[in-house]
Amino acid sequence: MLASGKGLTDMENASMQNAFPHNQAIEAPGKFYLGRTYDLASKTLGDVVLYDSSHLLTHAVCVGMTGSGKTGLCISLLEEAALQGVPALVIDPKGDLTNLLLVFPELQAEDLLPWLDPEEAVRNGLSLEEFAQKQADLWRRGLSEWGQDFARIGRLRQSAAFALYTPGSNAGLPVSMLGSLTAPPPAVCEDEEALAERVNTTVSSLLGLIGIAADPVKSREHVLLSALFHNAWEAGQDLDLAQVIRQVQDPPFSQLGVLPIESFFPAKERAELATMLNSLLAAPSFQAWREGEPIDINRMLRASDGRPRMCVFTMAHLSDSERMFFVSLLLNEVVGWMRSQAGTGSLRALLYMDEIFGFFPPVAEPPAKRPLLTMLKQARAFGLGVVLATQNPVDLDYKGLANIGTWFIGRLQTERDKGRVLEGLEGVSAGAEGRFDRQEMSEILAGLEKRVFLLYNVRSREPLTFYTRWTMSYLAGPLTRAQIRLLNEKGLSGAPASGETTSASPSAANLTVLPPTLPPDIPQYFLAPDRTAAGDASARTSSASSGQIVYRPAILASGIVNFVSPQSGKASAVRVTRAATLAELTANPDWDQAQQVEEALEELEPEPHPNATFWPLPSAMGKPASYRTWRTAYADWLFRTQTLELLRNPVLKATSEPGETAEEFRARLEQLAEEKQTKEAQRISSQFAIKRRALENKVMRAEQAKAREAEQAKDRKFQTAISFGATIMSAFLGRKILKAATLGRAATAMRDVSRTLDQRADVKRAEETLNALKQDLAKLEEEEKKALNELREQIAQEVTSLESLHLRPRKSDIAVDVIGLVWIPVEVTRSA
Repeated sequence: MLASGKGLTDMENASMQNAFPHNQAIEAPGKFYLGRTYDLASKTLGDVVLYDSSHLLTHAVCVGMTGSGKTGLCISLLEEAALQGVPALVIDPKGDLTNLLLVFPELQAEDLLPWLDPEEAVRNGLSLEEFAQKQADLWRRGLSEWGQDFARIGRLRQSAAFALYTPGSNAGLPVSMLGSLTAPPPAVCEDEEALAERVNTTVSSLLGLIGIAADPVKSREHVLLSALFHNAWEAGQDLDLAQVIRQVQDPPFSQLGVLPIESFFPAKERAELATMLNSLLAAPSFQAWREGEPIDINRMLRASDGRPRMCVFTMAHLSDSERMFFVSLLLNEVVGWMRSQAGTGSLRALLYMDEIFGFFPPVAEPPAKRPLLTMLKQARAFGLGVVLATQNPVDLDYKGLANIGTWFIGRLQTERDKGRVLEGLEGVSAGAEGRFDRQEMSEILAGLEKRVFLLYNVRSREPLTFYTRWTMSYLAGPLTRAQIRLLNEKGLSGAPASGETTSASPSAANLTVLPPTLPPDIPQYFLAPDRTAAGDASARTSSASSGQIVYRPAILASGIVNFVSPQSGKASAVRVTRAATLAELTANPDWDQAQQVEEALEELEPEPHPNATFWPLPSAMGKPASYRTWRTAYADWLFRTQTLELLRNPVLKATSEPGETAEEFRARLEQLAEEKQTKEAQRISSQFAIKRRALENKVMRAEQAKAREAEQAKDRKFQTAISFGATIMSAFLGRKILKAATLGRAATAMRDVSRTLDQRADVKRAEETLNALKQDLAKLEEEEKKALNELREQIAQEVTSLESLHLRPRKSDIAVDVIGLVWIPVEVTRSA
């Protein structure tokens, strides 16, 4: 039993005295309700904490010692993801996350009874039934005090499909790991670096399972197996463990590097490796790894009804090497799925890994570390958020965690742990919006108590301390195998409830050599043995002529979906063809998981391959009425799921048309941008023309003023010269009668000189005014050029501003024109 399930501590009782702020909403689109702010000094609760789920695109790490409330916080985060429609793959090494499946909308005592520890009831002096009632009352009160009601628990149960996988065991849903040795998707095979990473992780995991800790460069075992996998996968060929063993004994190449294979790794020594691998394959304990559902990330993220899936992979029953084997191969599959997705800016799915101790160390490089690093660096672009949790911060590679934007930090056990966490925070704080104060952060970490966490988000200006909310899932602690089997029986683990059945592969005795006779109004098709429906990894028919083909029945549905632009009325038609298998007791095909058929309908064969055998036909597939129902269901599925991605330029307010290529749309944007630029340039030029005309008028007037002042100065200079001449002549005459007049003329001449000097100053001032105006005019012309250049740059940026829109069809735009039976070759038994 986890601590939070035993009862309220003194601290929790004190905190509950802070009334829940019912005026604050706990749900909002794209927000995760994680708790309430908490003041460390006064120990009081504050506002509701709503975490922006989009921030998980830059990933998160949760660190806290045992008893800190770390598991409760992470389960709350996953609950919120389920409510928001975000699927999650949950890797659970210790078994704590199995509690995600203990969601009971009624929260009755009998709901909790199977999951309680009888010894804990005895320690509390209660019968098991009394203890169950006490726990039910505790959980109801806790939920109420955190603003949550039974309706919210009901929405959680209905919002997502929960599944509990037990790799290497059939206690829960078993997982077949042999499928993970098949060739990766083309997106990985075509990327040499990605393929090398995939090969390295797979080989290291496989060798670790047989007790060989191999160096990828120095180990002959690792080099040989890597060459085998690389050789097969690069050619698009699948492998299974039996093929690997045979190829170890008889490699499909004669040398490795420049050395002959016999010199590099002699046959006798290769036989020892083959024997070890064969012992693994033959061991009864390994049979559980060969059974169950193959790892199909698309299927594990979405249920057939479209709901997100919360898949918990619990591994408490496995050894360390088995855990590393499973986790490494699962992470490989996630990386391959990730690289096959279109880019997105929204949160598409979560990968959560609890207790990452040993999988992401700071020095060593176990097989799981490389795919984790790849996801931390690249997953954001594909909408995958990664959340890691640990109680051992000293075992984390903080350089690898530099790509993580959100840190949830709880109570830590040692100063060494606190120092490593502060080191990690300093590493990510460089790109944060707020400042990082190590001393302040250290004091906050020292004051954290149970269920109190520091939230450090690089997108926020300040760190936040908060108290975690009450989980809707019942925290019973790690479940035993018997309890996991009980989940199966009650239908809570994602497996069929007791009494239900699923279809299985038929035995050889049930196969027939002729296809069943069908009513004439049920068309029948056959996929060519060397061309199967896309995504059917079980089909092995490239050499069908040398062996026996087994056909499996499926429902073939094909329809035309017309996408019509609401603005222009332009349309584009897309044909969607799917083949869906049908279990005997299933009412409808699972079109979400159905195989996509790439062949044109006219390329399908009318007759089966010679000497083929056939699976039994489910009774529903032989009834024409079933196909009428499936036709309607397929049309509804097309209406719900099919979209056409269009491009939109929000600045130019232009949207691509159905059928218009990205290049054509960009060309149209260029034309719109050119028109906008011409219009805006005319507006700018008009504004500057007004200013220019005003300045040019001032320049003209200044030039006139200068000319006028220059002319006046010239006249004044002439008059002054005359005055001086007259004065000098009078002085030479020497007549006494003219002495007074001569003195007067001299005074006048001196005044003329003064006026001449003034006039020259006026000319200079007029010239300065003219020069200043000409400079203003030149400056105005430069401003106009700058404005036009900025306009061109702005328009160039606007052309590249694109966002995605998804056009949905109308029901009237969908026509299902083909519905029938198709036989898919799914197995080839080669002749000797």
